[in-house]
Amino acid sequence: MIEKGVKIQEAKGKLGVLVPGMGAVGTTLMAGVELIRKGHSKAFGSVSQMGTIRLGKRTDDNTPLIKDFVPLADLNDIVFGGWDIYEDNAYEAACTAGVLTKDDLNKVRPFLESIKPMKAVFDKQYVKNLDGPNKKTGKNKMDLARQLMDDMENFKKENNLDRLVIVWCGSTEIYMEYDPVWATIETFEKGMEENHPAISSSMIYAYAAIKSGIPYANGAPHMCHDIPALSELAKELGVPISGKDFKTGQTLMKTVLAPGLKSRMLGVKGWFSTNILGNRDGLVLDEPLSFRSKEVTKASALDWIFQPKKYPDLYGDLYHKVRINYYPPIGDNKEAWDNIDIFGWLGYQMQIKVDFLCRDSILAAPVALDLALFMDLAQRAGMKGIQEWLSFYFKSPMHAPELYPEHDIFIQSMKMKNTLRYLKGEELITHLGLEYYD
Repeated sequence: MIEKGVKIQEAKGKLGVLVPGMGAVGTTLMAGVELIRKGHSKAFGSVSQMGTIRLGKRTDDNTPLIKDFVPLADLNDIVFGGWDIYEDNAYEAACTAGVLTKDDLNKVRPFLESIKPMKAVFDKQYVKNLDGPNKKTGKNKMDLARQLMDDMENFKKENNLDRLVIVWCGSTEIYMEYDPVWATIETFEKGMEENHPAISSSMIYAYAAIKSGIPYANGAPHMCHDIPALSELAKELGVPISGKDFKTGQTLMKTVLAPGLKSRMLGVKGWFSTNILGNRDGLVLDEPLSFRSKEVTKASALDWIFQPKKYPDLYGDLYHKVRINYYPPIGDNKEAWDNIDIFGWLGYQMQIKVDFLCRDSILAAPVALDLALFMDLAQRAGMKGIQEWLSFYFKSPMHAPELYPEHDIFIQSMKMKNTLRYLKGEELITHLGLEYYD
């Protein structure tokens, strides 16, 4: 347990943020932070930078910025690096991704050109629709993990960094069912030595990070450090971990709308969701097993918000379907369309239709930034293992095995802010408010 009002180490020196996957999300994060540092924009979408937190009574009107309340690393102290299967530097990769305009990219071109990807750990077995030349080779998966650990250590030394954090911004790996090799760290390490097929590339990154004492957040939907072996290793070594799958477009809308419908006891008969997207993410998800990883995380939110077994009259017959379609012309922009069949008083039918024309990486980049900063804070506060208080950012949040996941975004937001209050020794906010009406 973390004591209320713990002593949090100051965010002294530089923080290295390493991203496996220097594609659309990773380069949008890097370019965006540099544009903000140079005064070309503000950190829109970043709760850590623009969000406030209420302290004390509502009558006190004490709502500082979160970044002024807790000791987060300053944006000027962040140094970026990463791995990728393509050899393009961050400027070239950002141009290929096509998320940001050439005008914006040229404002920070020298900075982006200085960020060159390290050779990646990658196996096409786990991401069938991608391949590239910039890959590590090794005698087995343990050897590859040691090479990643060397990368992390060398990056820290070469850039004179005080701390590191890793945020997975790479592609979605194939869906995998539970395998006994994941059970303990002993079976997992033995499996790495024997090149066990149930140990994916992302698991090798997570293992290397945790063994190196580096916080690790998974922004993709596949199995990674949410397996027993790595979750226990993180807890044992005192390393914060979080995941999985950035909550950005359609699922963000679901976790906003569904709690509202449930709070008013409105029933839902059906929720049909479809997406069209291009870019590398769309290409990867065009492969059925990679799509299955995404489908599971996108579908799980409604199951846990509505809880059909507890509310059979309202949600017992809910039909929920999720579709993703690869459509190259749309690029990194994405259209997410939802048809929701609801019913109210006396069972009378109604419909809600949502057409979200979103920009995937524009929504994901501030999430990746916040996770990097909050994961670094968690480590400096002595928090270890699963960081459930960061569920706010994920489609399929990690949680203790005996708990159900909390998907209601409003509860997630309250949990996150109360955790920050708790760490600083401030009174937790319940929103009861009866004292104002005595």
